Amino acid sequence: MLRIHFTGVDLARVRMAGRPDALWETILSFHRLRDRRDARLFGEWRTETRSRLNSETRLLGALIPSRGYFPDFLTPVEGQYGWDVGLDALRGIRPERMRSELALLGAGTGVGAAFGMPSAVSGGADAPVPRRLRDFMEGGTKHLPRLMGELRGYHRAAVEPYWTHIQAQIEAERAARGRALLDGGADELLASLPPMLRWRAPVLECDYPVDRDVRLRGRGLLLQPSFFCRRTAVTLHDPELPPVLVYPAAAQLASASAAGESIRPLEEQRQRTLGKLVGHTRSVVLRAIGDGATTSELARRAGVSLASASQHACVMREAGLVTTLRRGNAVLHTVTPLGAALLKGGAVAS
Repeated sequence: MLRIHFTGVDLARVRMAGRPDALWETILSFHRLRDRRDARLFGEWRTETRSRLNSETRLLGALIPSRGYFPDFLTPVEGQYGWDVGLDALRGIRPERMRSELALLGAGTGVGAAFGMPSAVSGGADAPVPRRLRDFMEGGTKHLPRLMGELRGYHRAAVEPYWTHIQAQIEAERAARGRALLDGGADELLASLPPMLRWRAPVLECDYPVDRDVRLRGRGLLLQPSFFCRRTAVTLHDPELPPVLVYPAAAQLASASAAGESIRPLEEQRQRTLGKLVGHTRSVVLRAIGDGATTSELARRAGVSLASASQHACVMREAGLVTTLRRGNAVLHTVTPLGAALLKGGAVAS
């Protein structure tokens, strides 16, 4: 069980990440690539990613075990501001911090704090250190260029082609949590998180394979929804780093249960059903969604019937222009980056 302890100051400093974190998504997707579960959601993605992986990933494999601890320095807090900013922060990692975290990884203690797995899973303190990891530990920061190269190559193959889809899921999550915040403040926001997270004020509990307490001590908490995070939330091992909780986006969980739906590259999204999106009415409906709307709100804003609003939202969802997230007895529609680009008459930003 993971327990995150809040003070009144921490509640005032709870915040949602403004966008998906490219480094967290990249590292967590590396776990999904080696995981055979969730084939309906990730099966096609695994096949397509492996077919594109021409670059070396053996160092990544040594630094990111299939289960257990991986170094905090792989996911710097600056990653929330973008891929390039996150890589710059990784490039500037202090040698002593790198040695310390690699030593923890090499010792096999794994305390489970960075990825929620017990030490027994990662091999225990007497587990042999893989040769590539040992070489990296001995070489220190001189091996950073190789690590950066592997990260870039893997990101281009596994994450970049699907970035629009990932953004859409995170935007839907932000819209839902934003409504909860407006309705009832930080207390309602924390209570509205996915089921593996339980708000029992002043403690946020999470299903976790190890027992751990995190005390925020007035620093607040960054909530980072993630597409590739699965089943349990993830937090950093070092308690002195800025607190962040990476958790599965609710829209992603809904996608996992939707019949036949899987993560798709941008070009495929454009080609699948954009032909269905024609005519004045749907343009009005798409604009009416704005920063998020329930079906009832959408019908009222667009001046159409409830059934018509639902039908138009369904077609636009199939076209990759809208994401729909259920919240209680209602559904919340949000415009995806592709839909926003269509409204603006421009291209989707990468």
